[in-house]
Amino acid sequence: MKIAIAIATAGRVQVLSEAIAYMRKQTRKPDGLYICPATDADLDPACLEGFPCPTRVVKGPRGSASQRNAILKQLSDEDIVVFFDDDFLPEPTFLAELEDLYLRHPDVVVATGHVVADGIKNAGISYDEAMRIIDALPELPPAVLTASFSGYGCNMAVRRQALVETGIEFDEKLPLYAWWEDVDFSRRLAPYGRIVTYNRMRGVHQGTKKGRSPGKRLGYSQVINLIYLNRKGSIGPAMTYNQILKNIAANLAGSFRPEPWVDRRGRLTGNLMALGDAIKGKVDPERILEM
Repeated sequence: MKIAIAIATAGRVQVLSEAIAYMRKQTRKPDGLYICPATDADLDPACLEGFPCPTRVVKGPRGSASQRNAILKQLSDEDIVVFFDDDFLPEPTFLAELEDLYLRHPDVVVATGHVVADGIKNAGISYDEAMRIIDALPELPPAVLTASFSGYGCNMAVRRQALVETGIEFDEKLPLYAWWEDVDFSRRLAPYGRIVTYNRMRGVHQGTKKGRSPGKRLGYSQVINLIYLNRKGSIGPAMTYNQILKNIAANLAGSFRPEPWVDRRGRLTGNLMALGDAIKGKVDPERILEM
């Protein structure tokens, strides 16, 4: 079985370099490493020197969905492609466990590992702290596969044959940070196999704040992308409106006592702008490109 690592990146040269350095520790080496930087300045080529598998730098338009699609178009004979965020550090056994999972369960199409710490929920996790967290992990637990609604984009593995047979790719109408593109991608693959979370594939998502969409843009996407995905049929009405209300409530409450690392007022402004556009019948995720 051949496994490719795919990383779309923008504005995080040092974070990416550190992540790639840590991936050298994998006990089961990848068969290919594909990097798609938004610009040439987003990658230090020195970080790829001596990497223990062939590496390829791919060109693609800026945006998580577009950059990931650019990588998919360059794959050749890999069986599994695992998408890592540029700030995700996989435990050294991650790829070995990933291979074992897909060999033993041919009906699994999408698999996500256990995120033991997620900096997206707080101020973020430094590289050194992420390494300490991984080094302190207990022995791998007995294998447990849990059915999941979707993969989590920071570490999401996909059986490539399903992509070849269906032509499914990431929706490039979800621009830039592409809020919920991992959910949409997973749900379109759901008819072709199981979507699971696997407890023996572990890692830390640093949740680096640098390079993320500004508050107003992200707040707009938090609402309009969900309505767009509902219209596509990727998510149902209950999930759509529950998640929209959850996002607005969090941003409204946070506007009074905002976390230093979150632009709650900007997000709330974007939420309200998206609601106004939706009421007018304008449901276009790409509008954030005008902001």
